[in-house]
Amino acid sequence: MLDLFLSAFVTLFVVIDPPGCAPIYAGLTAGATNRQATAMAARASVIAALILILFALFGEQLLGALHIELNSFRLAGGIMLFVIALDMVFEKRTQRREERAEKVKATPEVEDVSVFPMAMPMIAGPGSIATVMLLMARAEGTEATLVILAALLAVMALTFAALAAAGPLMRVLGTRVEAVITRLLGVLLAALAAQYVIDGVKEVLR
Repeated sequence: MLDLFLSAFVTLFVVIDPPGCAPIYAGLTAGATNRQATAMAARASVIAALILILFALFGEQLLGALHIELNSFRLAGGIMLFVIALDMVFEKRTQRREERAEKVKATPEVEDVSVFPMAMPMIAGPGSIATVMLLMARAEGTEATLVILAALLAVMALTFAALAAAGPLMRVLGTRVEAVITRLLGVLLAALAAQYVIDGVKEVLR
């Protein structure tokens, strides 16, 4: 079960990318006090966690209602994650996040960024929703399900920590180190995405 936890943790950590979310959040909350920024970070993490848990527990039923086979979702999810990985390696994902953040900052009436854009779509976006559903599809039994949910909660706790410490964290790391981390995580995610596609193809051929 430790292997399952580590696999799920690494996959979710790479997709949700707390180090990548931190600089965006720091920019969005530049005018807020430390207390306000921490409160919004907590709210964003809790809302995103609830969304992902909802899809983790009931995503398969949703696929069934839409008459979508699990193998089709594995293939589509793997391809989607591979596209995200390419964006991370070539820094396009960070660029899009920054553009989205600038749009929010340019709207004066938007003060609380915890729901949009942080909880959705930056943390609980299409990639993380697809990932948590793929992980749950591979879980066999209640124990495996609980292990994956534990990995998700652990990643969300780290996401909250990264957002809460976003300002000081960015002063320590700097943009260059953050870019290197993002690229390394992108390469790892590409390999994980390829594995999802291979698993889906194997099941279809079987």
